[in-house]
Amino acid sequence: MAETIRSAQAKLSLFKRRFSGLRNTFGTYDPETGRSWQVKHPVTDGVLLDHLRGRRPYGVYLLTGDRTSAAVVDFDNDDLNQVVDFIARAAHYKLKAHIERSKSKGHHAWIFFGDKGANAAKARLVVSNILDEIDAPDTEIFPKQDRLDPSIPYGNFINAPLFGRLVPEGRTVFLEPTSFKPYQDQWAFLDSAETVDESVLDELIEINQWGAEKRQPSRDVSRPSSEPSIDFGLPPCAQKMLLNGVERYQRVSCFRLAVHFKRLGMPYDVAVAALKVWSLKNRPQGGKGVITEQEIVDQAQYAFERNYRGCGCESPAISPHCQEGCPVKSKTRQKGFREAQGGLQ
Repeated sequence: MAETIRSAQAKLSLFKRRFSGLRNTFGTYDPETGRSWQVKHPVTDGVLLDHLRGRRPYGVYLLTGDRTSAAVVDFDNDDLNQVVDFIARAAHYKLKAHIERSKSKGHHAWIFFGDKGANAAKARLVVSNILDEIDAPDTEIFPKQDRLDPSIPYGNFINAPLFGRLVPEGRTVFLEPTSFKPYQDQWAFLDSAETVDESVLDELIEINQWGAEKRQPSRDVSRPSSEPSIDFGLPPCAQKMLLNGVERYQRVSCFRLAVHFKRLGMPYDVAVAALKVWSLKNRPQGGKGVITEQEIVDQAQYAFERNYRGCGCESPAISPHCQEGCPVKSKTRQKGFREAQGGLQ
């Protein structure tokens, strides 16, 4: 099917409809080094056209007040399995999520809301529970906050799709959900992309009682974990990460360390302080910046708000730090052996 001919103005109007956010600031990055920063200037048509023509990338701050035009999940690796799991689980809840190939590695899953957007706290709560169900609780969600206030005037930006320089390379484009190949006509896709009404979020939260554990804390609200619980101090992987810092997966590592700190009974504010010290030891690869203080706070909040038990032993963020003789790995092997023995009986 040939691509529908659209004027630059028509494309611009459609782009603004799908990727709306703050109008007084935006994000950008250097395509050569990957370094990103905030630009405190109005989001004009010229800014968006520069993005679409490949002159300067545009990052959208989705959060406006307590509303967002979309919810985005950032899967920061090239493995499509988790993306597919998320898309399928979202579909189970009648939520249509759309896959975008990101600028460098990994994928984004976009859930678009209607013209009035949706309450960000509701959107984040629903997406967070879906990620819990596919065992990916540490995956980044945009927007990262529930609302803007004087202490958080901007939030965090996410790079918008369709950056003109990368589109010919098959990057920053939306993919067909079965072949995972770029839609031939990206604009036709955006024009017809399904949106989700806020009432759907309300219904899901009410039926599934998502968020109830925050209103009525209970020891029994945590989800079962395939990994054994641990009753000792920091495991060797966490000790190694704290001592040497990390080069990759800073946010996932921060989340896992915060889980351990909570398990040890460390107060939240002390844990955040310790994680800020830890971040100074990190040496990010590929020109990426060190995890920010706000990102540390976000990850610590995720860890302390819920009763996570797993250590993430098999995740690519933790496995490089594993060491022989680790009590967690030992328990995992014993559990696997017992299950295998049971299966032979």
